[in-house]
Amino acid sequence: MLALLIDENFDQRILRGLRLRLPQLDYLIVQDIGLGGLDDPAVLDWAGTEGRVIVTHEVNTMTKFSSDRMKRLLLIPGVIVVPEQLEIGRAIDDLQVIVECSTPADLENQIQYVLI
Repeated sequence: MLALLIDENFDQRILRGLRLRLPQLDYLIVQDIGLGGLDDPAVLDWAGTEGRVIVTHEVNTMTKFSSDRMKRLLLIPGVIVVPEQLEIGRAIDDLQVIVECSTPADLENQIQYVLI
């Protein structure tokens, strides 16, 4: 199962639903570990060091900084982008499949988009 880092802007209702389905979910929330309010490059640095895949709604900045990091040949454990307008149940369904069926190697240096 993937180790996740939940971005500070992420809809907590989706996280709660995912936790109900996957009680063993390995996740940390940006605010809970002292990264709240930091810019995306700092969050990406921390995730890279800790080997955690970032789950976010930030389609613009997080993906830009992730791409920049990969161009500099710096590791990203992965980023999963969930559109904010995606229905909550569908977001939970899709995240469950990704988290249960992916290995860390599958998402390394990848930006995965959950599509509407």
